[in-house]
Amino acid sequence: MPYFEDFTVGQTASFGHYEVTRDEVLEFGRRWDPQPFHLSDEGAAATHFGALSASGWHTCAMTMAMTVAEWDKSEGGTLGAIGVDNLRWLKPVRPGDVLRLEAEIIETRPSGSRPDMGSVRSRNTVYNQKDEPVMRFEPIVLYRRRG
Repeated sequence: MPYFEDFTVGQTASFGHYEVTRDEVLEFGRRWDPQPFHLSDEGAAATHFGALSASGWHTCAMTMAMTVAEWDKSEGGTLGAIGVDNLRWLKPVRPGDVLRLEAEIIETRPSGSRPDMGSVRSRNTVYNQKDEPVMRFEPIVLYRRRG
């Protein structure tokens, strides 16, 4: 995981590779978001989605898995997030889609009360294999400072 000092406004990163499976979509839907368009082809066909679609919350979880895998490639330390702003689900995520993430740093702020940490806000966009944006959000993550 990177340190706070590793981020600068305007910096971008592209990473991740997550293959969305039918079984995961159905399992997540049954357990956490049991709406018809997350549970079966027939249920989804009767809605505006028209076909089985992953829950937006499942898309968030898949994105988090890609993010943590990327953090694990470097030293440093995230201290968790203090929130997410402007979360938007832009396009349905379907079984068979392959997701990736692009992030742009839009703000860095040293903590005024905790000199050992700072916050980093990014504008993150998740894309499918057709380079269509499927989700956008702005996480605010706390990071350890060096030294």
